Amino acid sequence: MNAPPIRTLLIDDEVLARLALRQALAAHTDVEIVGECGNAAEALQAITVLKPDLLFLDIRMPGMDGFKLLHRMKPDALPMVVFATAYGQHALRAFDANALDYVLKPIDQARFDQAMTRVRQHWLGLQAHAVSTPIAPMTPATPLHVQRISVRIGESIRVIATDDIDWIRADGNYVEIHVGGASYLHRETLRHLLDVLDPARFLRIHRATLVNVERIREIHPLFQGNAEVVLHNGTRLSLSRRFRTHARRVLGMA
Repeated sequence: MNAPPIRTLLIDDEVLARLALRQALAAHTDVEIVGECGNAAEALQAITVLKPDLLFLDIRMPGMDGFKLLHRMKPDALPMVVFATAYGQHALRAFDANALDYVLKPIDQARFDQAMTRVRQHWLGLQAHAVSTPIAPMTPATPLHVQRISVRIGESIRVIATDDIDWIRADGNYVEIHVGGASYLHRETLRHLLDVLDPARFLRIHRATLVNVERIREIHPLFQGNAEVVLHNGTRLSLSRRFRTHARRVLGMA
């Protein structure tokens, strides 16, 4: 699938910071910069008119900061967001605000390119979801969800087929991906993985846990509506009461 350009809006009160973003984006030919804003009030108007796909957003700006800007927007109208800021202490809050990544200034091109890889992966997933073919239904050969996840290990990158994943657990700003007897730490949010992984295969059983339904062997009920999920390899995971109703439906439990 040939995805359309990623229409991008730069929001930062410093002209030089916006210039640095333009320079960092120059290597990414699938990005179209549709505008720049020097404060959040301008950005709200620009987002309404331009309807960008991606925001590069500073946090500390005069009048209204980046978090308040996102709070003012409707969740269903929120573009992809990458924070670009000089303040590293806001990273956790940024991911809680559903940002795809958090890039520190001054911008390091290699780190910036990693962020763009994450943006591009998410963008392709969104485009796949948006595909509508009323005349000819989509065939299984055209997957709606990501089939592989690339995980950096030292200087190399390990490509993991999603079918091979046993379970995933959130760990701060990272996730632990468990495959066979190995686990891989991957800089990604669980919320993003929920967007791009096949919900028919990956079941959320806890606030911080996804499991491949094909790996589930048994469910053991516990007290107060909780339960324990046992995988074929013997791994035991908690199924919280919050997600039990959905799990019962997906697993065909009476």
